[in-house]
Amino acid sequence: MKHWKLAALSVASAAILSAPAHAGATLDAIKARGQVVCGVSTGLAGFSAADSNGKYTGLDVDVCRAVAAATLGSADKVKFVPLTAQQRFTALQSGEIDVLSRNTTFTITRDASLGLNMTATTYYDGQGFMVPKRTGMKSAKQLKNQTVCVQAGTTTEKNLTDFSRVNKLNIKPVVFEKLDAVNAAYFAGRCVAYTTDASGLASIRSNEAKNPADHVILPEIISKEPLGPMVRRGDDEWFAIVKWVIYGLIEAEEVGITQANWKTMKDSDDSSANRILGGKGQDTGKLLGLDADWMARAIDQVGNYGEIFARNVGPTTPLNLPRGVNAQWKDGGLQYAPPLR
Repeated sequence: MKHWKLAALSVASAAILSAPAHAGATLDAIKARGQVVCGVSTGLAGFSAADSNGKYTGLDVDVCRAVAAATLGSADKVKFVPLTAQQRFTALQSGEIDVLSRNTTFTITRDASLGLNMTATTYYDGQGFMVPKRTGMKSAKQLKNQTVCVQAGTTTEKNLTDFSRVNKLNIKPVVFEKLDAVNAAYFAGRCVAYTTDASGLASIRSNEAKNPADHVILPEIISKEPLGPMVRRGDDEWFAIVKWVIYGLIEAEEVGITQANWKTMKDSDDSSANRILGGKGQDTGKLLGLDADWMARAIDQVGNYGEIFARNVGPTTPLNLPRGVNAQWKDGGLQYAPPLR
């Protein structure tokens, strides 16, 4: 009898593990409207910014486009909603947006008290400082008694206060709600320095300064800023979809799958590529309530993580950011995706 019960339990467990997942209420709503609604920044080149025609580009934008390709079949089926730092969490909590992909730092407060779930880190960053070159400053510790422009409602504002207190600098924050206002104040000379994520400083210097060479990003990095998308709690299926699309983009780069070769890789002898792309009868999509080609579409239309990084913020772009800690783990970086299997 004991062996019979164990055998029955094993069969039942196998059936549960192999059963296709239900898509969840959020994906049902997305399919009904035909769009993923994605919250992005009000304008941070390289991450999320609109051109004169209203077309959004950037690393955060491409993450949403990959999710749309995986779930709706087209990376173009996204509605982008620009949000300030103070608006972003309310917009997600209220259901105005489906996913927040807006250079947002993962913290315990945000994870545990806002009713939101952090998905996966898409960019490892840290807070820095930018000053006009004419100041001659070489270190952020030279900012004693100086004014520093910062955006309200961010971890940046809190980190600045901590940095000032620990180093007894008596820094005077000049706080603005909107990013455009922070930019304008700094370049108008209302503040001696500008602080935000180092990637953001590179973006602002490249796109907002009359002459980027007139501004210097100081060497200190004063915080850890793991950035990535967030979703509402209460829909585990949608949480899993967004998370695994990101992991799929990262693992695709690790395996060597690109926009150019995915068709060849799909039916190659590489079992990892088969699982990611749905080749040779593999179907990881059913575990998420999606079809077998979910990641193949994302990679075809948007590219792997490395391609997204290079296109938006890498060394050949105006931001000229190195891979650094955002390199694959096997190359000494922190990008490490659990296996799609």
